[in-house]
Amino acid sequence: MSKPKVVILCGGRGTRMKGETEIRPKPLVEIGGKPILWHIMKIYASHGFTDFVLCLGYKGAMIKEYFYHYYALMNDFTISMDGENKIEYHNRPDETDWKVTLVDTGLNTLKGARIKRVEKYIDGDTFLLTYGDGVSDVDIKKTIQFHQKHGKIGTLTGVRPPSRFGDLVVKDGRVLDFTEKPQASAGLINGGFFVLDRRIFDHLTDDENCDFENGALEKLAKDGQMMVYEHGGSWECMDTLRETEHLNDLWNKKKAFWKVWQ
Repeated sequence: MSKPKVVILCGGRGTRMKGETEIRPKPLVEIGGKPILWHIMKIYASHGFTDFVLCLGYKGAMIKEYFYHYYALMNDFTISMDGENKIEYHNRPDETDWKVTLVDTGLNTLKGARIKRVEKYIDGDTFLLTYGDGVSDVDIKKTIQFHQKHGKIGTLTGVRPPSRFGDLVVKDGRVLDFTEKPQASAGLINGGFFVLDRRIFDHLTDDENCDFENGALEKLAKDGQMMVYEHGGSWECMDTLRETEHLNDLWNKKKAFWKVWQ
């Protein structure tokens, strides 16, 4: 049985990151000199899932250009200026086993329709899905095993996001401990990293107004067809410039919890 493909939603405008997203799509905003999209793909690749389908929209041509020129961007090379423009690459990236399908799913299309519009590129009974702005140390293989056991249409990964502020442990007016951005103690949220049966396509249309969360997921939840895999580890999203700076700070300090690859 072939491994499931990985669908990544890359089409949004990232309106809360103006400044960055005025010049490039949100998935190309960088952490440690590499697009967050690259980090997400590396997470999946570290678990052996290297066949990707990217749902493009806003400034999608820039993502196409990034992968079209990937070898040149990621390598030292020598180019012969004799008119033939022959290129000699001096090293090979680790991502030589990746296969990336880039699909224009529309500029203003909502997520449900974006997923429906890549249906023809999904050839297995199961596929993986995530957003183009969240990183985690979730074990992808365990989410699949969990999904296979319950037999429902969908599994989402439930996470506890970091709190916006640090926690103080105080006794008699004295600070005993300070924890910067601990995980929230209660309340799971949707962290993405879905496992979905292709039956999900029966609940979606290619109408650009077809949403995913406020539509298909709500209905599946009411029908008892959406299960949650509770991830007890770390997860963060890049939704604001402050969060971008925070993730870059973690990377630069070698504290990037999502770096599960060597």
